[in-house]
Amino acid sequence: MPARPSTPKGRRTESAFLDAARKVFAEHGYFNAKISDIARAAGKSPGSFYNYYENKEELLQALLEQFSTEVLENSFKARGEDPMEGIRAAVRAYWTTYRAYLAEMVGVFQMSMTDEVFARRWRDHRAIGLRAVKAGIGNAERSGHRVGVDHGLLASAIVSMLESFCWVWMAGGGDAGVDPPDDEAAIETLATLWYRGVYHDPAPDA
Repeated sequence: MPARPSTPKGRRTESAFLDAARKVFAEHGYFNAKISDIARAAGKSPGSFYNYYENKEELLQALLEQFSTEVLENSFKARGEDPMEGIRAAVRAYWTTYRAYLAEMVGVFQMSMTDEVFARRWRDHRAIGLRAVKAGIGNAERSGHRVGVDHGLLASAIVSMLESFCWVWMAGGGDAGVDPPDDEAAIETLATLWYRGVYHDPAPDA
C-alpha cells in the first residue's frame, strides 16, 4: 500500500477518495463500484487514485480501519463506572457505526468470503474488538464475578453475536416470524445478552 500522505493537501485528497468511495459503494455496491466512479465522485482523476491505493481492495481496507477506529472511540467516549452502561455504550457504538458503514461492511463480508488475503485482514481487525471485549471480561473477573468459561472464546462469541445480529437485521432481511427491532430494542437486547454472559456467577461445581 502506498505511504500515507504527509502533506495537508495529500490528506485532503485521500479523505476525498474515502468519502467518495463510501458514496459510490452505497449507491452501486462494492463489487459494482469502479475506480473511475470513485475518482469522479471525489473530483479527481482516475490516475491520481493510485497515488493513494493500489486497488479497490486497499481502499476498502482503509474504510475497515476507519470503521474499527470509530467503533472504539465512540464506545469509550460514553463509558462510565456501571458495567451495564459501559456494555450498552459499546453496543450502541457498534450498532450505529455498522449502520453508517453498511455498504462497506457488506463489501467486507463479501470479500472475506472470496479472498483469503482480505479474510486475514478482516480477522486482524476483528481481533481489535476481541481484545477490547476480552479486557472487559478480565476486569469483571477481577472485580469478583466468576465468568466460568474461557475468556477468549467468550469474547469471540460476543463479537460474533454483534456481527451476525447486525448483518441479519441490516443487510440480510431479518428473521422470519420476528418483528424488526428499532435501534433501542436491538441495542438493549444485545447489551443484555452480553452483560448476562459476563456478569453472572455460575453454580459451584458439584
